[in-house]
Amino acid sequence: MLLSSQTIESALIPFNFVEHCFIAYSGGVDSHVLLHLCVSIKQLKGKITAVYVHHGLQAEADSWADHCEKTAEDLGVDFLMRRVKAMASPGESREEAARNARYTALKSLLGINDVLMVAQHREDQLETVLLQLFRGSGLRGLCGMPEIMPFGQGHMLRPLLAISKQALNDYARAHALRWVEDPSNQCNDYDRNFLRNKVVPLLKQRWPSIEKTVARSARHCAEAQILISALTDELFEQAFNKYDRTLCISKLQEHTYAQQQLVIRHWFHSLGLKMPAQAFIKSLLTQVLAARKDSDPVLSGQGYCVRRYQDKLYCLQQSITEARQDISWPAGQPSLKIADREILSCVPSSAGLLREQWDNSTIIVRFRRGGEKICLPGRKGHHSLKNLFQEAGIPPWERKNFPLVYLNNELAAVGDKWISATFYSEKTNACISLARQRLE
Repeated sequence: MLLSSQTIESALIPFNFVEHCFIAYSGGVDSHVLLHLCVSIKQLKGKITAVYVHHGLQAEADSWADHCEKTAEDLGVDFLMRRVKAMASPGESREEAARNARYTALKSLLGINDVLMVAQHREDQLETVLLQLFRGSGLRGLCGMPEIMPFGQGHMLRPLLAISKQALNDYARAHALRWVEDPSNQCNDYDRNFLRNKVVPLLKQRWPSIEKTVARSARHCAEAQILISALTDELFEQAFNKYDRTLCISKLQEHTYAQQQLVIRHWFHSLGLKMPAQAFIKSLLTQVLAARKDSDPVLSGQGYCVRRYQDKLYCLQQSITEARQDISWPAGQPSLKIADREILSCVPSSAGLLREQWDNSTIIVRFRRGGEKICLPGRKGHHSLKNLFQEAGIPPWERKNFPLVYLNNELAAVGDKWISATFYSEKTNACISLARQRLE
């Protein structure tokens, strides 16, 4: 394919209006070619910002930043540098950590009508598909990189994805472009570099057009993935509870084993988690989903665990269990933070706790220590919280974090679920009720 500004213009056809165009500019030949092409496009005039992400991983990074800023100035476009800390988490490679840090920084730049362009080309696509294949990825991974995808509030574009590396080099030489060379690209300790420097050249000796044929296979996989995704969305919506982000076990069991796997993967994706390994999904379906209804199996993964209760599957963040401390509710304060992402609020109501009594009491929020009982309006006797939680279908692991509201050292309310008969009243415009809110 001939490389020209029309290549970029074609990629912009789906967008009626672009307010800002950010170019991921590393100073290398690929991103310099992309930036040079974009500058000549009338539609993008005055809208381009070259963005250099400073990872701090190379000694030359500061001089590269200076080079990028000078090039942007020469081309008459805005320049922006973002510093990131690419610290690898457990189980995360250095390459992956750098990429995630870079993308996080770039996402924050984009508004609704903005686009980010990156200079990945056809050989990059070949490497991506091969890496996914060697890692045992499924159909989604073998789709490779999409040409257009949602990114932040805007979109990411890869307009050079069908262009060969040779075409980019030829363009750079023809226009006498100057670029920087990253010495780490020659380090074969990184998987992608090993593929690029050792494996792909050998493959091309046998199959000269391999990057074209693999790209075609990736497009076939992407088309198949679209169909499967539509089916999975439908199955997932049937089983997913948006309120507590759980899966309905009985709904899930209506489907075939293969369909259950698709829904589980979709579930993890919706929760923002990494795709689980095939062995983990198999264990989930055989040990957790198929377990007896009265059992409490727990399957732990990377920082999370999956468990069941009644007819629901829960995916929970693993945390160190600590005794919760009492929290004093200051007088006149309408809400109280009871956890990192949870608040308890008092709201006007025609039935509940008397506002006057609430305002004139010492209010303490405590957490379960065991043996608590409460007398409920319209029901005889005292009821243990354990039995009430069971009746309400509240999972055992949530009960210890349920806020117990005491007025003058007397249990008045259990979160937003129950109010003690001693404190319950029905007076229009004179009462309050409690509301728990989980913050995203």
